[in-house]
Amino acid sequence: MKKPALTSLAIFAISLSIIAQDITLPAPDRKGGKPLMQALNERQTTRTFTEESLTPQQLSDLLWAAWGINRADQKKRTAPSAMNYQEMDVYVALPGGLYLYVAETNTLKMINNKDLRKTTGTQSYVNNAALNLVYVADMGRAGKKEGVKIDDSDLLMSYSDAAFMAQNVYLYCASANLGCVVRGSIPKEKLAAEMGLRSNQIIILAQTVGVAKK
Repeated sequence: MKKPALTSLAIFAISLSIIAQDITLPAPDRKGGKPLMQALNERQTTRTFTEESLTPQQLSDLLWAAWGINRADQKKRTAPSAMNYQEMDVYVALPGGLYLYVAETNTLKMINNKDLRKTTGTQSYVNNAALNLVYVADMGRAGKKEGVKIDDSDLLMSYSDAAFMAQNVYLYCASANLGCVVRGSIPKEKLAAEMGLRSNQIIILAQTVGVAKK
């Protein structure tokens, strides 16, 4: 008897938990979802999550909404970027590892195979939610070399850029019936070390995303 074929979701789950490799996401659905005004009306913060994973399509749509490319000919994004530095990066902490979202190829580049969800925040819900997004400003793209002091005035526009991205995620989650919460409570030094960040890569915000507990 033939063994039943694995579903795409099962293959995706295996790749997250066992296979240390990059992940190619399905193309984002740019035409789905609820009307904008309805999504705004339903936008809310969630702090209780189930342990249910997002589907590959949901993950692709979520990341495209946050920081995807919506004008390929100009390499422009779904969120504003001061001076078009595009200094922001989105890291994704999943049970099977830490990944960097690469919008140009719609892939998740594996950084390491550690479950860093717990390290992304101080709240208990970060441990078990489907994923945590970490918004990082790579100030090298804004002309700040490693070892150079970076203060709040240097990061002002990166704070704004990260906020735009987080709001895009809020609206996507409202549209997709998912839960999320943006967070500033992050053990930044510990997390930066675990992520292997350079001195001119600065953690700005984190955001927990998952299926809301009813």
